[in-house]
Amino acid sequence: MDITTTLAQEFGLKQEYSQNIINLIDEGCTIPFIARYRKEMHGTCDDQTLRAFADRLKYLRNLNDEKAKVEKAITEQGKWTEELKVALENAKTLTEVEDIYRPYKPKRKTRASVAIAKGLSPLADILLAQSKNYEIRKEAEKYLNDEVTTIDEALEGAKDIVAERVSDDAELRKELRTLIENKASVECELVENENSATYETYANFKEEVKTLPSHRILAINRGESEKCLKVSVVINPELTMAVINKHFKKNNPDTDKLMEETLVDAYERLLFPALERECRNNLTDRADEQAIKMFEVNLKPLLMEAPLKNNIILGLDPAYRTGCKIAVIDKNGNVLDTAVVYPTPPQSKTEESIEKLKKLIEKYNVDVISIGNGTASKEAEIFVSELIKHVSRPVSYAVVSEAGASVYSASKLGAEEFPDYDVSLRSAVSIARRLQDPLAELIKIDVKSIGVGQYQHDMPQNRLTEVLTGVVEDCVNSVGVDLNTASPSLLSYVSGLNMSIAKNIVSYRAKAKGIKNREELLNVSKLGPKAYEQCAGFLRVVGGDEILDNTAVHPESYPATRKLLKLFDLSEEDVKNGNIASLPKLIELKGEEKVAKECEIGVPTLNDIVKELLKPGRDIRESMPKPVLRSDVITMEDLKEGMVFDGVVRNVVDFGAFVDIGVHQDGLVHISQISDSYVKHPSEILKVGDRVKVKVISVDMAKKRISLTMKGIEEEK
Repeated sequence: MDITTTLAQEFGLKQEYSQNIINLIDEGCTIPFIARYRKEMHGTCDDQTLRAFADRLKYLRNLNDEKAKVEKAITEQGKWTEELKVALENAKTLTEVEDIYRPYKPKRKTRASVAIAKGLSPLADILLAQSKNYEIRKEAEKYLNDEVTTIDEALEGAKDIVAERVSDDAELRKELRTLIENKASVECELVENENSATYETYANFKEEVKTLPSHRILAINRGESEKCLKVSVVINPELTMAVINKHFKKNNPDTDKLMEETLVDAYERLLFPALERECRNNLTDRADEQAIKMFEVNLKPLLMEAPLKNNIILGLDPAYRTGCKIAVIDKNGNVLDTAVVYPTPPQSKTEESIEKLKKLIEKYNVDVISIGNGTASKEAEIFVSELIKHVSRPVSYAVVSEAGASVYSASKLGAEEFPDYDVSLRSAVSIARRLQDPLAELIKIDVKSIGVGQYQHDMPQNRLTEVLTGVVEDCVNSVGVDLNTASPSLLSYVSGLNMSIAKNIVSYRAKAKGIKNREELLNVSKLGPKAYEQCAGFLRVVGGDEILDNTAVHPESYPATRKLLKLFDLSEEDVKNGNIASLPKLIELKGEEKVAKECEIGVPTLNDIVKELLKPGRDIRESMPKPVLRSDVITMEDLKEGMVFDGVVRNVVDFGAFVDIGVHQDGLVHISQISDSYVKHPSEILKVGDRVKVKVISVDMAKKRISLTMKGIEEEK
């Protein structure tokens, strides 16, 4: 298989671009680096396309490796043929390769292997050939011996051998696999136990394999693992036997009955159980990939939420018995003060807590209170809305997700960062920082603990980590990282760096009392020329020796950038003072391609350089919607059908989206309530962090469920 050509066709790329991407990956270039700084080499593919390309490249290389192993194994057995060569070359998946190898694969002891050991293979050949030149019972007499004492025993052994050969037929398995995918159904029965009530939806459940949605597959799998559901794949046996009979015709009256029994046995004992397991595994793989995709879709906008800069923030980690933990941070995230208050039950020391926090707010000029959305969050929110009324300065509050905060607080990283604080106070700091700079804080948490998907603990953990780590890398590198303030955790996600080098950077900048330019990175231990090439463009030096160091312009493009400025009589001082607004127009008048050629760069790189020169030091997250700040609170009991709210999308799943409307419980906008037009998947319309207008359809207090709609609201204005 020509992998370069295959990938070019699958991704709609020029052959040259496909080969370039492969070469760059093999050279050790990271996806963020390739996406940003090698656009001319791949036709401006985005990072998601490049990651998909890299995944597919890995799969195709594994496929070629498996083909080579299979060819070698069969050749060593002396059974390699031209027919097998063609079949292997045409195999598109690892499953097809496995099917081809199946007849030649060493097997554990089976009924067929026992029969073969008894010398019954020639009799099986006669039965399978359906030759009319033989009378099968007379032929069977020839194979009687000390181990095979009767004709019936000989025939049973021959049937076992044929059944295994039928089961090992690659073409038959492929055809049956397709039939099951298109015609089979998944059926469930409820198994009564203490947890079965959770899965009542799936009592007497039946749905076609081809239409079964991912979230339902995962729910069924979980129900089965908890022994609440009995699950099976069901298909009309007439359909499957028709396919088998087409492959193995019965045309000899002497052996028709034996052959019919053999084919039924092959299907019921060997083929269907294996194909059922395969079908279930394929469904699970499909569901896992979809669930992981939803994590990916939800995580990126969460990480890219606009930071709340230049604010003094008070973080409040809610709790009941142990009290609410408080941490005040300055505009740079440094901790100014901590406290514990008890406004929630059972203590309910509201007045005392108001006085204590009022003093903190006025002492440090707190602008915003960040409340974690976990246990006692609603009570804390009610308390804060009352607290705000007693404060002389303008203060608002926001509720932030505290998913993973406890994991971070108890981690080695949390202990290293705040060795003098207990676990709960670390959580309060994290909750404050999540509002101030979501990306910088959330990357400290195990990506699987951030909680923006469904069934994360049921996923293949290595694959989930791989995909979500890729999302974090793309976010960190698209935003850029301040070399002089970034934590080791944040630096470790920068292209070309790891935690060890990140710590070395932090150690170097401490000794140097700050890094003045990107070139200094070459003085950092273990950061060689290749790592520098990969990371330099993503690292920013604010107020350093070189204005371009505070942009995403890569050092390799500095000469081209200076040529560009000189071409239009501009200087780096003009860049610094923001006096180059006319540059895009000047380039347009002269011609993009001509300017790019004179600067010895491609047009995509030229455009990227111009964007950076126009806004040095810009944070792309500033264009994102700002956090929703509130000063009052409503409860679930206040909700009435028909009420309209401005909400924030907190999670997108296959069947809809969960929206925060300012009460403790997020409401569900079912996929059918997103739009009057057909919506294939909620992620087509919504993403985490979106501000949406929703209307209450119903409130179920007993089940704590709020149903919302996005339809028919504009008309009512």
